[in-house]
Amino acid sequence: MTDAEWAEVRAALPVPGWLQGRGGQPEGYCHRQMVDAVRYLVAGGITWRAMPADFPAWDRVYAFFRRWRDKGWIGELHDRLRDRVREAAGRDTEPTAGIIDAQSVKAAASVPAATRGFDGGKKVNGRKRHIVVDTLGLLLTVVVTAASVTDREAGQTLLARLRKRHWRLTLVWADGGYTGHLVDFARSVLRIALTVVKRSDDVSGFVVLPKRWLVERTFAWLMRSRRLARDYETRTDSAEAVIRWSMSMVMSRRLARRRH
Repeated sequence: MTDAEWAEVRAALPVPGWLQGRGGQPEGYCHRQMVDAVRYLVAGGITWRAMPADFPAWDRVYAFFRRWRDKGWIGELHDRLRDRVREAAGRDTEPTAGIIDAQSVKAAASVPAATRGFDGGKKVNGRKRHIVVDTLGLLLTVVVTAASVTDREAGQTLLARLRKRHWRLTLVWADGGYTGHLVDFARSVLRIALTVVKRSDDVSGFVVLPKRWLVERTFAWLMRSRRLARDYETRTDSAEAVIRWSMSMVMSRRLARRRH
């Protein structure tokens, strides 16, 4: 990270318990080094054991990644950066509308059979990333499942997570894969209007559909991180954490550019 980018990230870091009088002791490592190391792995797509000697030992970096995943701290960092990006764009920190979609990716050999499957539509053996983004394309919530799980099945879990975290959100745009009972569930249980943006039967070839292109652009941002070119993570919550790390890189760089 540049100094300008680190200034943005440092301001959004979770506050350690020992600084708030909740006990514990100061960490024995530099946060900037650890954050840089995890970002290097996500951006470069390397294995943990291939961590360059310029960074702390790979097992210490992995322990940092695992602790931030389990404690929810990467989610906290990600959400704070998203709030700052929305404020810089003149938006309220709490969105009122979102776009939902899913992406199937091949799974590496490290992915266990219990959390992988075959997507018959995309002809992909691996996992599926279900995300909801706001109208700026910023990630709101994510669920990683086996690729065999349908959009409707994962949509209930995804929208429930969305409602729990973003109480003001009332409208979500989706594609034709989210029709049926999910629309009724979203309206009656979650009080969310799930609006399906369908492709016209009269048009052939590639067509940019209203609102749906925003989430496709977010997937394109994520695929710049080579760790996300496939799913290499043994656990689905690790895969979700890597996605949040990738998006935090997108947002911190954007904030740093605005700073200058």
